[in-house]
Amino acid sequence: MGQEERGFSTGSVLLAFFLGGLVGAGIALLTAPKSGQETREQIKRLADEAKQKADVYIEDIKDKASTIVEKGKELIEKEKGVISAAIDAGKEAFEKEKA
Repeated sequence: MGQEERGFSTGSVLLAFFLGGLVGAGIALLTAPKSGQETREQIKRLADEAKQKADVYIEDIKDKASTIVEKGKELIEKEKGVISAAIDAGKEAFEKEKA
């Protein structure tokens, strides 16, 4: 059984992993025997890195979503053509039977 079938998408698993890493790193920083200044600087660096990683992750998700939307639009257009052709064929058959 794949992750998708159990209700977990790849994105949610990666986000959970990322957040877990942040929490673990934050706890490690707060319990480390360092001065307040060193700890604050390290937390700031960690926050900056986390923001950069989140920005990259968000851009990746936007790109994937855009691709999915485009594929969906193409599929809808294709299906519209098939449905229109079926309706036209039905109209023609009806007119032939009527005549």
